Amino acid sequence: MKQPNRHPSTACETCPVHSAANLLKLGVNMADWDYVVALAGNPNTGKSTVFNALTGLRQHTGNWPGKTVARAEGGFLFNDHRYKLVDLPGTYSLLAASLDEEIARDFILFGRPDVTVVVVDATRLERNLNLVLQVLEITDRAVVCLNLIDEAERRHIQVDERRLARDLGVPVAPTAARYSRGLPELLGIIDGVASGKTVCRPYHFQPESPELEQAIARLVAKIERAFPGLPNARWVALRLLDGDERLEEAVRQGELGKLQPQRDGNIESQRASAEGHRV
Repeated sequence: MKQPNRHPSTACETCPVHSAANLLKLGVNMADWDYVVALAGNPNTGKSTVFNALTGLRQHTGNWPGKTVARAEGGFLFNDHRYKLVDLPGTYSLLAASLDEEIARDFILFGRPDVTVVVVDATRLERNLNLVLQVLEITDRAVVCLNLIDEAERRHIQVDERRLARDLGVPVAPTAARYSRGLPELLGIIDGVASGKTVCRPYHFQPESPELEQAIARLVAKIERAFPGLPNARWVALRLLDGDERLEEAVRQGELGKLQPQRDGNIESQRASAEGHRV
């Protein structure tokens, strides 16, 4: 993995997923990068080891905008694409009961990274799947990094990654990041999802009753009328129906409107500005 070079690329021009304006609001400048990858995971899954292994010395730390929570960014080059990797706070959930959860949720929900990699512990897979399933409700561009497979093998734990990928509807990459095992395959999978060559069909929650589905549909329509262009309105509706007080407050205060995408003209001006600042 070489240091990303600084030359214009057409990758961003053809990639409709991430919003340059929204990413800037969340502290990520995409001026010199083609794709942004979010790295999520429970604490103690080896997420930081994966981050360090992929980025090497090409990383920096700071705080999230307006927050005291530390953040880390890094970069890598793969298949002539320049990737910015954003390490999200370690969290067990995206239900926003804490500041760390809120940051991770908002980045995936409103920043809309090109790929979200969820790092899970192969020795404690069942515990980690809660976060995976929540991420899959938000984005259909996800990859599961099945880390610590060396520990699983040492404990005689077998994980059928092919069946797991089939059940989840997204690629699964077995890794032992501290030994760089499986990382080339992980990079190839990330590149496939980011470029659109790999299409994910993630598992989604299915209501058990028609009445619940109708309630979701009615609430989605109201959310979309109040906040035109808001991404993932269905997920927001599900959280509101589940009594998410933080999202209820965001709706009442109009905060969701600040996080929704800028209109096309603003996005194009952001992209033009970014192109003008490439070295």
